[in-house]
Amino acid sequence: MKDDVKSPVRVPAAAVRGLIADAMVKSGLASHDATKVAELMLDADLVGADAHGVFRLPQYCMRLKIGGLNPRPAIKVERTAPATALVHGDNGMGHLVVSRAMETAVDIARETGVAWVGMRMSNHAGAAGVYAALPLKADMIGLYAAVANANHMPLAGGAEVLLGTNPLAIAIPAGEEPPLVLDIATSIVSYGTIKNYRLQNKRLPLGWMVDPKTGEAVVDPKQTAEALLLPMGGYKGAGLALMLGLLAGTLNGAFFGRDCVDFNATPEKVNNTGQFVIALDPARFQKLDQFKAEVDRHARELRASKTLPGQTVRLPGDERARRRADRLKNGLALPPELLAELDKLARELSIKPLAQR
Repeated sequence: MKDDVKSPVRVPAAAVRGLIADAMVKSGLASHDATKVAELMLDADLVGADAHGVFRLPQYCMRLKIGGLNPRPAIKVERTAPATALVHGDNGMGHLVVSRAMETAVDIARETGVAWVGMRMSNHAGAAGVYAALPLKADMIGLYAAVANANHMPLAGGAEVLLGTNPLAIAIPAGEEPPLVLDIATSIVSYGTIKNYRLQNKRLPLGWMVDPKTGEAVVDPKQTAEALLLPMGGYKGAGLALMLGLLAGTLNGAFFGRDCVDFNATPEKVNNTGQFVIALDPARFQKLDQFKAEVDRHARELRASKTLPGQTVRLPGDERARRRADRLKNGLALPPELLAELDKLARELSIKPLAQR
């Protein structure tokens, strides 16, 4: 187990996008679908969700290869009421299913002011904030939640993994300030972060995971497979994960609780992942420019508020904006261990590695 981690390597965003798109095509996706998946995965990397972008590419390609994912899904949208819809994902890539659902939600919200769209037979879609932020292009508020693709978390006081890290993301448009985008797992960290630590053999901080038999902290990344990932805020995080799971999974006829399939342990099985999105038109409440100006004012006042010694005020979305600007200019920061995996994948798929792009 190492505490000294090798420095990440900067890789141009365009090279990563090209690698993902080519890998998706080689894995069976139509070209236009591969391009969309690549854009959404890249966006996760650009904003700093490093465990949800190109990091996931080998896993996705493997699942496509062995039949766990449908590369050519017939995604269907069922309009169930004026302001609601249900998307049937046909076991396709989650990126395609969720982006289709959010496009539907925005279209409906243009008519009704608000839309709730659920999903069934979807899959892992990467970073929640990517999808919550899609309605920002239409000057709308976005919300996304999901049942995670494996259970890693116990109920409050429990010792059995019955809950996923079930994420929640909310995006609110602003005017001159960056939009406010909150993207959180209901666990203390996302399980993708745990997988990233395992890949790099990095020691885990105390308070992230515990042994289910003893309750003692687990810090060795090699012991994380059998450990419990703790909820954020104790019973509050566990309760939020439970409620989001029922809304994203059970409500849509998707998996939740004991029914969930661990796509890490059994990648060949159908996940029937459940998600939901909401699009809300703020112009139905006040003039859009006025609302965005007020968001700007509050953001500036909050950012300028008093801080603890040595601290700075951080608003949801500030780091996303900073990272995007930096990574578009200087490239993504990829750990050497991940680069080695991506080079191996490129050889297996007979596509150009990152270094040649």
